[in-house]
Amino acid sequence: MNLSNLKPAAGSIKTGKRIGRGPGSGHGGTSTRGSKGAKARSGYSKKRGFEGGQMPLQRRVPKFGFKNVNRVEYKAINIDTLQKLAEAKNITAINLDTLSEAGFISTSQLVKILGKGTLTAKLDITANAFSASAIKAIEAVGGTATTC
Repeated sequence: MNLSNLKPAAGSIKTGKRIGRGPGSGHGGTSTRGSKGAKARSGYSKKRGFEGGQMPLQRRVPKFGFKNVNRVEYKAINIDTLQKLAEAKNITAINLDTLSEAGFISTSQLVKILGKGTLTAKLDITANAFSASAIKAIEAVGGTATTC
């Protein structure tokens, strides 16, 4: 054995298609591109969203509405929920850490306390925002509503 009689493994070397070199090659005529149409032409590149001349989806479906980039999204928690939390944990002060430990909010969420339900426990509540009815209900039982 020497370098002059080395050969590649059987089936590992394939000859490339000789496209467009006459009928004897087996790839003459349309050169494996099918018959006519844009895909048969040179220089064809499909544009993003092109649907063969049909009105594309992004033009058929209209835009609507308005997204306010300055919108502040609050997680709403009612005072009856706070009442249940205070009874269950036997606490008098509720803040964002207490609510996240209880699983009501994630640490990144802003909280707004709403006035649905009744509050009987005197609570010192710290949150990002309060509704007017919630402040009235909290102060009626002698608690405090502090905005952080």
